[in-house]
Amino acid sequence: MPVSEQMPTSTNRATATPDDGTRQLLQWGSSMVGAGLFSAILLETVLGGFGPTGAHTNTGWFALIIALMSLPFGGLLLALGVAKWLRNRNLRRTE
Repeated sequence: MPVSEQMPTSTNRATATPDDGTRQLLQWGSSMVGAGLFSAILLETVLGGFGPTGAHTNTGWFALIIALMSLPFGGLLLALGVAKWLRNRNLRRTE
């Protein structure tokens, strides 16, 4: 068997590329978490707060909706971005 047809002896490990989406995940995740926290703080301080039945004002309802939408989804994006960043860091160390 010629040398060019032999299987490589080294393992094929995934290497991190400079543009694998980690930076975008971190940016969008942190901005969504920030928007959720900002709307929750506004809801509590400026927009009348909320009680057992929900927000006390119409604008408070919008802030509550934004907070309840942005915090979980942004948290998941941010967690995925941090996991990818840690993986890329580990790959760079082992090369």
